[in-house]
Amino acid sequence: MRQRLRGNQDRLHLVLMLALTFSTGVVDAVGYLGLDRVFTGNMTGNVVILGMALTGADDLPVVGPIIALVGFVLGAMVGGRVLRTAEKGWTGRATWLLSVVAALIVLALVPILVTSDPYPVAATFTVTGILGAAMGMQAGVARHLGVADVTTVVVTSTLVGLAFDSHLGRRNGQKWVRRLLAVVLIALGALTGAALLQLQLGYGIGLAALITVIVAILGHVGAPRRGAAASA
Repeated sequence: MRQRLRGNQDRLHLVLMLALTFSTGVVDAVGYLGLDRVFTGNMTGNVVILGMALTGADDLPVVGPIIALVGFVLGAMVGGRVLRTAEKGWTGRATWLLSVVAALIVLALVPILVTSDPYPVAATFTVTGILGAAMGMQAGVARHLGVADVTTVVVTSTLVGLAFDSHLGRRNGQKWVRRLLAVVLIALGALTGAALLQLQLGYGIGLAALITVIVAILGHVGAPRRGAAASA
């Protein structure tokens, strides 16, 4: 199995980042529907919501989006700091960061498990901040790996590329399968998260943590042996 995973690093990273894209859809559905209309992965949505909320429109939340934004930025900064001198591709630092992401997502379950629906404001804000930080770190790992068109947290640019380079657009050659998969998977993740929310808020968060753990393990197992590569 290890040899198969190591055989094609580009394909491995693509599959793993697509899995995290699905996970982001789950987390964003949990955040928007379960945490008072706050995105914990899609910061564009939070900026738009915050801008509208500042006018008092439709009783939109203000504090929640700010907490998510701050958490996301801090998480991405930590990711950049850890990966600053890391070699290109998957390294032990990427595994460590995704392990921290998984741990943070699990930690976000605690306020949910020790309270009950309707959840206290303090609990929802805590979950929002933790998930925002986790998604920021995840996005940092994806940026370091550099899988084209798969950032794991946003698909707007992917949609632009898919349409712009299409047969009806510029008719430029494109990797349309991965672009389409990124869009479909984040939508399926949101659908799954919304469905799990009908059972309990924690189920979607738990699924996102499980996916992240699996991605971290597969990425670590499939990473090339750095010592062997250097000696070669």
